[in-house]
Amino acid sequence: MLASLYVGQILVSIALVATVLFQLRGGGIGGIFGQADSVYRTRRGIESTLLKLTVILIILLVGFAVLAATQA
Repeated sequence: MLASLYVGQILVSIALVATVLFQLRGGGIGGIFGQADSVYRTRRGIESTLLKLTVILIILLVGFAVLAATQA
């Protein structure tokens, strides 16, 4: 049981690192394609989805950590 919690924690942490790396500082996803980042704008589309996915993955990672700590 404990080993499966550790594997789950590793997989969630890898997914979390990937989602954070996809979020560019400032320009967001549009910065990859040359969009100017000097204009204030809200998160839309994939940027909003990445933010929500990041929050969900953080909650999962904390949950796995708490479960692993109570099992040990």
